[in-house]
Amino acid sequence: MLDIVIEARKAAISESVMVKRILPFRLRRMVGPFIFMDHAGPLGTVPVNPSAMDVLPHPHIGLSTVSYLFDGQVTHRDSTGVQQIIRPGEVNWMTAGSGIAHSERFEDPAALAGGLEMIQTWVALPEKDEEATPSFRNYAKNELPVFTDKGVWMRLIAGDAFGLSNGVETLSPLFYLHAVVEAGATFRIPDGYSERAVYLVKGSVETGGHFYQPGQMLVFNKNAEPTIKATENTTLMLLGGEPLSERFIWWNFVSSRKERIEQAKKDWKQGRIQLPPADDHEFIPLPEDYSRPAGTPPRPEPLS
Repeated sequence: MLDIVIEARKAAISESVMVKRILPFRLRRMVGPFIFMDHAGPLGTVPVNPSAMDVLPHPHIGLSTVSYLFDGQVTHRDSTGVQQIIRPGEVNWMTAGSGIAHSERFEDPAALAGGLEMIQTWVALPEKDEEATPSFRNYAKNELPVFTDKGVWMRLIAGDAFGLSNGVETLSPLFYLHAVVEAGATFRIPDGYSERAVYLVKGSVETGGHFYQPGQMLVFNKNAEPTIKATENTTLMLLGGEPLSERFIWWNFVSSRKERIEQAKKDWKQGRIQLPPADDHEFIPLPEDYSRPAGTPPRPEPLS
């Protein structure tokens, strides 16, 4: 029934923000088109200088970034000229395509008074869309339908599931949901998709006689029809879809072609990917390429 259980690892995305990194994992690099997943927080204590949490302008190609907050507030700026504040329950969907740079800044300390917690994913693009024109869209809570059952609440972030759909533009078959399940309630995962997973944000669940805790992602076999029971009040993310062909990932670049990633490295290093017009006074330089034999420093950390 279970294909694999992935344990989140720690990673740093800014001076003072550590995250739980779920994807990619060496034994399971993708779930459907989802190639990257970070869980930031919950961060109860905000630094005296919130700017220490900022993620400076950095580039992407070949993917869509998806930001979803439980608590806090983040200001997004990108090289298309967009400036957007994202708040809990909304979706920021940025398609990098041929190349985009963006920043994420924490500019309102009052908005962080309740802490910060967010999930960020990357959705790899189909080959025909890898060089799409960069774009950005914010979706408000009222654009995201909700499914309820006894003890179960789910918001559809993107795709199709449980008879729900929304206007979030996706380029391949997928589903992505935020679920809250009361202690003792049971739920199932969407069917009709080749790859499906559940990530535990908080709480705990039981399925197949085994118990699972926060920071674990349960990846299910294609034909599995598990019944999952919350053993306490639990928050989860459900995601999956149809697999794409092989994808390569280096730092913030995703592509079906290694040579395209090499080109993206050169483009960023030589300033050919435009910085956000309203946030162009600093940026993250191209990291040293740590593609070396075992025992040497790790590859550069991807950013959100």
